[in-house]
Amino acid sequence: MLKLFNSLSRQIEEFKPISPDQVGFYACGPTVYDYAHIGNLRTMILSDLIRRSLEYNGFAVTHIMNITDVGHLSGDQDFAEDKMEKSAKTPEDVMAIAEKFTQVFFDDLKALNILPADKYPKATHHIQEQVDLIGKLIEKGFAYESDEAVYFDVAKFPSYNQLTGQNLDDMLLGARQEVVRDPKKKNPIDFVLWFKAVGRYQNHIQRWPSPWGEGFPGWHIECSAMSAKYLGQPFDIHSGGVDLKFPHHTNEIAQSEAVSGVALAKYWIHGEFLLIDQGKMAKSEGNFLTLKSLVDKGFNPLAFRYLVLTSHYRSKLNFTWDSLTAAQNALNNLYSEVSTFDPNGKTIPEYEQKFNDAINNDLETPQALATAWDLLKSEHESADKLATLIEFDKILGLKIQETWENSHDVPDSVQKLVAEREQARKDKDFARSDELRKEIESQGYTLEDTLDGGKIKKKF
Repeated sequence: MLKLFNSLSRQIEEFKPISPDQVGFYACGPTVYDYAHIGNLRTMILSDLIRRSLEYNGFAVTHIMNITDVGHLSGDQDFAEDKMEKSAKTPEDVMAIAEKFTQVFFDDLKALNILPADKYPKATHHIQEQVDLIGKLIEKGFAYESDEAVYFDVAKFPSYNQLTGQNLDDMLLGARQEVVRDPKKKNPIDFVLWFKAVGRYQNHIQRWPSPWGEGFPGWHIECSAMSAKYLGQPFDIHSGGVDLKFPHHTNEIAQSEAVSGVALAKYWIHGEFLLIDQGKMAKSEGNFLTLKSLVDKGFNPLAFRYLVLTSHYRSKLNFTWDSLTAAQNALNNLYSEVSTFDPNGKTIPEYEQKFNDAINNDLETPQALATAWDLLKSEHESADKLATLIEFDKILGLKIQETWENSHDVPDSVQKLVAEREQARKDKDFARSDELRKEIESQGYTLEDTLDGGKIKKKF
């Protein structure tokens, strides 16, 4: 029975879908103005673990992940720089930047063996849905217009604090101490639904017509509009990084629930920060690393995935090069063990149960990995170990079956070297035998001499 920590209730709950065996799952995706850093990618691995765990438990999942390509302002503040327009001069420039970094993001997901979502809707492709939603908020009295923007009126939504648990009066009081740029903004905590192309944004490159004049949508409204279009409301699970809990997810809930009168999502799951030098990794801090940074230093991208699995998603994870090296060594040792196993085994029920118990206990991946290593050290037949590990890998996503298959797919050129070396040994030409061994090793394989001849093994 799958149990998950629900940020909304602040406790671990048994997962019960709204519709039997069907799950609607929305995961917040990237703002595609730059490379995703590995802290962002930790959150993407969490969404993958959620998806895999649901499917492992027999649920059919509709998985939606947005692509933000307009409206996400620096510092998540009103009237700041639009991240997408930071280095663009024309609409074509913005589109080119978005396309480039969307593709890089997809490449990162593939390298980390993250299952693709069913849809990746783009904010710029859903402007009308956002305009329609804002119109409904105005009609219902939850939004108001100024000369510069359309705002959500937080005071009209008493449960605005439901996700964070903060006192609403304290939130409003604290916000009133902030500098308000727009004199017609009722409360500093009110957030923008639509920016008008006036004042600071009179030269904003991306703009669309609306009942309130030309402009562009705020960041938060896109997820409300797109999740409703593709999943309906309510849907089962909404996930993202802990930094999105406020204001992004708080504002999503307010917009969506003010219009519909029902919950946006039943379960909210948030992943903790990836730290570097004990501080939050962020582009704004200038301390971020990309997946390419790791690959350029010779690391397997799946070593980063393995590192993420060693820590529970609700715990901060401090990244160091030493910890990544340890993860790669552990992964290589796992691959090395697996490559020697025989095929056609059966899964081992006692280990399956231990693994399932760990995963279904709020995605306890460190315990799940420990179970995998206990299995490797056990006295069970290697074929049964392999079958069980391949079953585990439906969750872990470490490409265990693919690694086993590749390790047994020895190129003809290497097999020829092995045969030549066997003949050299028979001829007692040990100098030639040593030369051939070195040549085999240079091809990425090791050779173990046994009574049955040389046993080839892929190096990891």
